Amino acid sequence: MITKLTGRFVVGYDGMDHVILEHGEVVYETESGTILFVGHDYPDQVDEVIDAGNAVISPGFIDLNALGDIDHDIVHVEAGSRQKNLFWSETYYQNGYHEVMTPEEEAFKSQFAYTQLILNGVTTAMPITSVFYKRWAETFEELEAAVHHAGKLGLRMYMGPSYQSGMRVVKPNGEIEVLWNEEEGREGLRRAVEFVKKFDGAYDGLIRGMLAPERIETQTPENLIETKRFADELGCPIRLHAAQGDYEYHEIHRRHNKTPIRFLYDLGFLGERTAIPHADYVAGFSRVAIGEGDDLALLAETKTTVIHCPLVIGRHGQALESFARYKRRGINMALGTDTFPPDIFQNIRTASMVSRMVEGEQADSTYADLYRAATLGGARFLGRDDLGRLAPGAKADIIAIDLDGFHMGAVDDPIRTMFMSGSGRDVKLSIINGRTVMKDRVIPDVDLDDIKRKGQAYFEKMRAGYLERDYQQLPADELFTPSFRTVKKG
Repeated sequence: MITKLTGRFVVGYDGMDHVILEHGEVVYETESGTILFVGHDYPDQVDEVIDAGNAVISPGFIDLNALGDIDHDIVHVEAGSRQKNLFWSETYYQNGYHEVMTPEEEAFKSQFAYTQLILNGVTTAMPITSVFYKRWAETFEELEAAVHHAGKLGLRMYMGPSYQSGMRVVKPNGEIEVLWNEEEGREGLRRAVEFVKKFDGAYDGLIRGMLAPERIETQTPENLIETKRFADELGCPIRLHAAQGDYEYHEIHRRHNKTPIRFLYDLGFLGERTAIPHADYVAGFSRVAIGEGDDLALLAETKTTVIHCPLVIGRHGQALESFARYKRRGINMALGTDTFPPDIFQNIRTASMVSRMVEGEQADSTYADLYRAATLGGARFLGRDDLGRLAPGAKADIIAIDLDGFHMGAVDDPIRTMFMSGSGRDVKLSIINGRTVMKDRVIPDVDLDDIKRKGQAYFEKMRAGYLERDYQQLPADELFTPSFRTVKKG
């Protein structure tokens, strides 16, 4: 079946960069999920015409750090001095950590998250979930359930269960320390490799494998070396959170007398198929006084991708210094949302604004620069020249952003218009691999009200688990301080 999609603006691709086609057309084959034509006046017959009207027809967004569960950041974002109370206590670790959620609840959470991704125009994602409330890390079973949720929804996903060899805990005196269980790390890597071998290529190639070691400070050098070896053997990408926080940066420097990026470089871990969220804590970063060298040169030399997650780090008072600087240094930049909502529009606005503030100018910090990161940059890391663009031969991963809303204001340049005034809620159509997975904010066979109800119940249970792990055992009204005093009825 051949379908023609039309709209006021089409973001095409000329082989080098995105181009804007006014009143353009995208023609694709639904069975193969492949784009046949992008331009004007397609000369051949088609089976179906979809007119998106006053809209921007765009390649779908690639989110390389996409939330795969019910977000905990609403608990953490204004915890302030109580932030440490939300970590595991040493007592909890020593008394036997356990799963807070049932297997059924853990299987559900990805359905909640993945519907959010589709509604926000994400067509390709690498999910991430929290381990704050886990027994240790992600299980094979919860990722297997996630595969089937993604496959049924039609999402294009790069997936693998996380693993770690240590856990950050808070001691009775309030100090943070990593306690080690290296067998957990080895077993986690074994489990992740088994997962990739079993599910890579599932659902007609929509599901691909990746290796996802948890944050760098909870990894042994040996497990990182083995991760890289297996990734090369399997031909799959790696994502490792590193250079993202004060404790981690100084802890890695204490152990190895190197910055986190230099440490990974010397291990041979960096490379074209390695991505690092958030990578803002590098040598010379304004918040650190130690650490020598040029970490950005190491990232550029190895062709390592930085996954910029501006909204979540901005909420916690941090910023990359800066997107423009990293781009100018030749580093491949991609985007991740890493929080709720998974709204690429908010992230592009935030990233552009913060980068302009750091640089004092707009050069290399424009909405177009960030849009490239959310499309072409992500595709480059994945080694997929058939993603992140609308061009013949590319996959038909297409979204339409509605420009009719009154909140959009006057329409000028379509990229600036939609990122200045729009949000993920303006995505009205999503097509992945030639299949319409969302139209007019409706996902076929998905009861959003039921998912929202179950998601709230999951969140309440997850939130209660913090009380058990708190090193000071604070009562709920102290650990979760409300914005204002709450007055209950009666």
